[in-house]
Amino acid sequence: MSRVSVMLMLVVAIVSLGFVVVPATAQVPRPDETKAAVPALDAMHEVIMPMWHEAWPNKDYKALAAMVPALDTHMAAIAAAELPGILRDKAPQWKTGVADLQTCVTAFKAAVTAGDNDALLKAAEKLHAQYESLGKIIRPVLKEMEDFHASLYVLYHYQLNPFQPAKAMDTVQTLKVKMDVLNKATLPDRLKAKTDGFTAQRAELSKAVDAAVASLATKDETKIKAAIDTMHGAYEALEQVFK
Repeated sequence: MSRVSVMLMLVVAIVSLGFVVVPATAQVPRPDETKAAVPALDAMHEVIMPMWHEAWPNKDYKALAAMVPALDTHMAAIAAAELPGILRDKAPQWKTGVADLQTCVTAFKAAVTAGDNDALLKAAEKLHAQYESLGKIIRPVLKEMEDFHASLYVLYHYQLNPFQPAKAMDTVQTLKVKMDVLNKATLPDRLKAKTDGFTAQRAELSKAVDAAVASLATKDETKIKAAIDTMHGAYEALEQVFK
């Protein structure tokens, strides 16, 4: 059988399923787009760590003052950083958190300039707390949720428009496997109070995943897209449990 014949058979098979052939130029996500991390924020830890664990408890005011240039550099990088696509829904919180971190850095520098050691210790404490708070905005609640979301993000934002049937169907099947893992996950102690809400909404997400898998058998693009949209909404509701 010639190569042309094989290609024609493939086209006929796809059309017979009721799907639209996707151009070869269909976009794919960058590797860093599905990772819930901001490198600039991680880099600032190299200053925050010695500040909080060494200089602050030892009341080493000279060491604290010497950190100002590095703080300015890291703060500028964080202010200029863009969130990866998977964290796009965190943008409003992130923007507010970055502004609050800048306020803490400004207070820290003012205390150094004034030579006010008591104010400097308080400023360092607030700076550390705000840095941790900013990290929590983007930190996944559970690694199992992060893993699920990474695949869901690609499916929802890259494989539905234009519709890529083969890739979308594979990703839905992958999400079923990841949902099975998520169903076995338990919340850390710090989030135990959220257990009831988490369990209930996780069950809704699990149902939505099963429905998405079942929709694949219909080979109906409209039904498949609707099921995926419902699944996406169920995941967003699960995330809201922890807001």
